[in-house]
Amino acid sequence: MAILFDWYENPKTKDRQDEEMTLHPRIRLNGSTDTAALRRFIQEYCSLTETDVLAVLDALSHFMGRELGEGRQVHLDGIGYFRPTLTCTEPVKVDTKRKSTKVKLKGITFRPDIALRSEVGNIKVKPLKQRDVLRKPLTPEEIDKRLEKFFSTHDFMMKGDFYSLTGMTRTTATRHIRRLCEEGKLENKGLQKQPIYVLKK
Repeated sequence: MAILFDWYENPKTKDRQDEEMTLHPRIRLNGSTDTAALRRFIQEYCSLTETDVLAVLDALSHFMGRELGEGRQVHLDGIGYFRPTLTCTEPVKVDTKRKSTKVKLKGITFRPDIALRSEVGNIKVKPLKQRDVLRKPLTPEEIDKRLEKFFSTHDFMMKGDFYSLTGMTRTTATRHIRRLCEEGKLENKGLQKQPIYVLKK
């Protein structure tokens, strides 16, 4: 089966707004494979029982968690490299006190082995129904008119409303919402992670 994907617009920086739009493919997953399926496959592939496989996977999870938690990179032959990454819970400056208490685990990055990439082999791809990404982007004036029409019948706007109103991707829409707030046209009356926008008068 082919890998399904959509085309999305690449975000533009402020100094590159006049450049021609470029696109990037974004995969649409064909589903997922769970541990039970993996366990059955391994059991069929070798002489281990499903119970043995489950015990090995459980031990692997504990071992990797311990090693990553101590700042080590973990390499599994034929699979790849796993390593922990960090982030800050809040902005940290040179004079911030107790800086180390502001650090937390951001995630686990993965870099595949060549062997794993070879197992994937040459992929087949299939674009989904063409998204309307080639249309001319809305001008700030056109966005203002759509907002004015929306707020003529609504008291507030959620992010999802803005996506539907403009047909933009989340990244592009977020950039425009930020611009509108900076220009004093929209105001967030909600929380940072759960914004509720009103038209600023």
